[in-house]
Amino acid sequence: MENEKKYSQMTEQELRTEIAKLMEKARKAEQLGILNEYAVYQRKAVMAQSYLVDPATIIPGEIYKIQGDEGYFFKVDYLKGRFAWGYRMGGDLAAEALPIAMLSSAKTGK
Repeated sequence: MENEKKYSQMTEQELRTEIAKLMEKARKAEQLGILNEYAVYQRKAVMAQSYLVDPATIIPGEIYKIQGDEGYFFKVDYLKGRFAWGYRMGGDLAAEALPIAMLSSAKTGK
């Protein structure tokens, strides 16, 4: 990559441009049937999107919907960087970390 800049160092516009590029690469990989490459670009795009989310909007102790994994909910124990640590509700309660861009409020309807 020509300009190796960390997501944390990018402006909002640079992040949006990077997300668009990653989504385009993911779309092309999917069309070519390269699913592992598709998954990598999707995950990178989610990480870039996490830098557009204000971490203060994710509150420890609250329950959130998991975007991209409909029907599952995630209880946040704490935040570390751009990741929310906690566990999936109804699962085996194994601790895991999700990028904060994957979480949306569970209070906005059912």
